[in-house]
Amino acid sequence: MAKPLEYGEDVLLMEVGKDRTFLVRLEQGQALHTHRGTIAHDAVAGQPEGTTILTHTGHRFLAFRPRIGERMFKVRRRTQIVYPKDAGWLILALDVRPGMRVLEMGTGSGAFTILLAQLVGPEGRVYTFDRREEFLENALANIARAGLASRVEAQVLTAGAPFPVSDVDAAFLDLPGPWEAIPATYGALAPGRPLALIVPTAEQLKEAVRVLTETGFAAVEVVELLERRVLVRQREGVRPSERMIGFTGYLVSARKCVSPQGLLSQDAPGVEP
Repeated sequence: MAKPLEYGEDVLLMEVGKDRTFLVRLEQGQALHTHRGTIAHDAVAGQPEGTTILTHTGHRFLAFRPRIGERMFKVRRRTQIVYPKDAGWLILALDVRPGMRVLEMGTGSGAFTILLAQLVGPEGRVYTFDRREEFLENALANIARAGLASRVEAQVLTAGAPFPVSDVDAAFLDLPGPWEAIPATYGALAPGRPLALIVPTAEQLKEAVRVLTETGFAAVEVVELLERRVLVRQREGVRPSERMIGFTGYLVSARKCVSPQGLLSQDAPGVEP
């Protein structure tokens, strides 16, 4: 039997018929104040997930446990985050599984770190690095709120410095100049294992791919993902939404070769010399 919603856990409150959501931690005697009225935490605790909750003004909200993508979007942000539409492709490129040891450079607000930590499981580890201590502090608070702090080790590190870990199973770089950290990442990765990047501009992409191939990475792949919702209306009909999540970054994946020279860039799909 499914557990009811309990005090001390995070709950996603979703306004019925709207995209607006609130992530709250249930505490006895507390209340959420919204533009649609007040929701008492005591009215949510003890209810099954999916229950309709009324505000004091009679507006309806649904109560759910947050999914990992919703946790990512609700982190306290000090930086831009990896969007869920990009995160799914990156996770597949990195081949993340339970028990793996994953390196991340550019922790930011910790949204993608939360996803990595959930997927590696209690036996895995995420080693995350950022050059800004204040970013790490904020990210670690977000990770702790998600209940995943025991799976993450964080450290201040400058891009390009050697990593204090080796033979990791996968690596992810989210940096303004990812090429600075690519050689050190090559040294930290186990042979054949994947590296993924996200970069915001075409010139950064070009330089990153050049350094990847010169360092010894192969099977370089670059994609751009766009996401647009479809409106399904019984009376007005079905059509795409006018709004969409467009360009958020170029996504890059590559594999570490044992040969120090790797493969030529023209051998990679979509990459020209």
